[in-house]
Amino acid sequence: MTQSPARPAPAVALGPLAAAGLVFFASAGVLVVEIVALRLLAPHFGLTLETSTMVIAVALAAIASGSWTGGRLADRVPPLGLVGPLMAVSGAVVALTPALVRTTAATGSDFLLTAVATLVIFVPGTLLAAVTPLITKLSLHSLELTGTVVGRLSGISTAGSIVGTVLTGFVLITRVPVSGIMIGLGVALVVVAVVLMGFRRRRLVVLPVAALVLGGLGVATVPSGCDLETAYHCAAVCADPERPSGRTLVLDGASHSYVDLDDPTHLEFDYVRGVVATIDSAFPAGAPLRAHHLGGGGLTVPHHLAATRPGTRSTVSEIDPGVLRLDREQLGLGPDDGIELTVEDARLGLGRMGDASVDVVVGDAFGGVSVPWHLTTRETVGEIHRVLDDDGVYVLNVIDSGSMAFARAEAATLAGVFDHVAVASEPAVVDRTNGESGANVVLAASDRPLDAADVEARLRALGTDWSVVADEPAAAWWGDAVSLTDDYAPVDQLLDPYGS
Repeated sequence: MTQSPARPAPAVALGPLAAAGLVFFASAGVLVVEIVALRLLAPHFGLTLETSTMVIAVALAAIASGSWTGGRLADRVPPLGLVGPLMAVSGAVVALTPALVRTTAATGSDFLLTAVATLVIFVPGTLLAAVTPLITKLSLHSLELTGTVVGRLSGISTAGSIVGTVLTGFVLITRVPVSGIMIGLGVALVVVAVVLMGFRRRRLVVLPVAALVLGGLGVATVPSGCDLETAYHCAAVCADPERPSGRTLVLDGASHSYVDLDDPTHLEFDYVRGVVATIDSAFPAGAPLRAHHLGGGGLTVPHHLAATRPGTRSTVSEIDPGVLRLDREQLGLGPDDGIELTVEDARLGLGRMGDASVDVVVGDAFGGVSVPWHLTTRETVGEIHRVLDDDGVYVLNVIDSGSMAFARAEAATLAGVFDHVAVASEPAVVDRTNGESGANVVLAASDRPLDAADVEARLRALGTDWSVVADEPAAAWWGDAVSLTDDYAPVDQLLDPYGS
């Protein structure tokens, strides 16, 4: 009877701790790249569901490709000889990613940026995902333990992915600029690769890769146009050449707020004038108010209320502590402005407020060009209705274009909770002849009537040629638009071009 020869042990053995460590680190790296890529791309594509879906899909494709390819390679070449080079090349790509994305974005080509974004996620993701099957092959010394080894390393790989996700989302993003995270991960991958390959035996491979990473460090640390890379934004404060005391808060390349350091009553943007005109129409001139703001930005409206309505107390829910830091350091926020700032999600902030505790709620929170979906729903509007007193007013700014599908849906949602709703925007938006151009729309809601003609007159006095409609004309504007709920709020899809 012929006996089958025993399966030979791998030419190079790898200790169980080293094997587990490599699998854990490589898997964690894939998820770090995925999450940080969302931050890098948000300034250029917007922090939308589509952007998130694209990044997740590319990352999953990379994991599938790497697992498949790594398994096939493990059966054809000595696995340990591949692990080091794979980690070295992935480290180089990761370290170069901030520079590649920002340089490509500067070209203005969405197609080219999409291609580069796909590659900088797919390439390192594929290479790092290939590590697990390679290490699995190295760790299989007996066919009788195949299930144990494969199961153990698969579990370790998943644990690494979890730790990479949690570490990035809860620790790294809040403490380290996104470029620093990518560069640090890239360097760490190259260092591990150097150890694996052995500096003397593989120096011809290691040195060029290390040089590439070091070069990437120089390029990637070139100023990116941000005064501060916050947890959510590339943030900058730009001086106005036409107005020495004017400052614009720019988040991810878009102008979000304008502040005059010497004159808090100055209102530069039309939508801010719309918000203020609505408030001034609803309440007696100069009367102090209790105001709550969903989103802080440059705190233009809180400053204006403090200056024009002495005694006003404004509370602000702002999720990004970096934005509040710029408010304090560069945009004139002082300790005696009557403005109370809280770093929190705006919806959670509403939950801690008492019934009928404020006169005005101002909504001006954005992720990219979209109001975060969970702030748009009937349930959130119900919470706003609860915290407003009987004569209270909710006024919010939204951005849309084309058919205005999202803005109309939000107006319909307000109408499902409040008795009266008003719409203010450019005349071509209000009469539905605006075509495809984007525009701000200021929506207002209250249980008391809103004087559209008075708001429009106040806007014209401020230099803004907007139309304002309320009640039946406003209802005709939003027509049969869907009402948004926690169960159904496709905000990103309603925004044109998705909602055209």
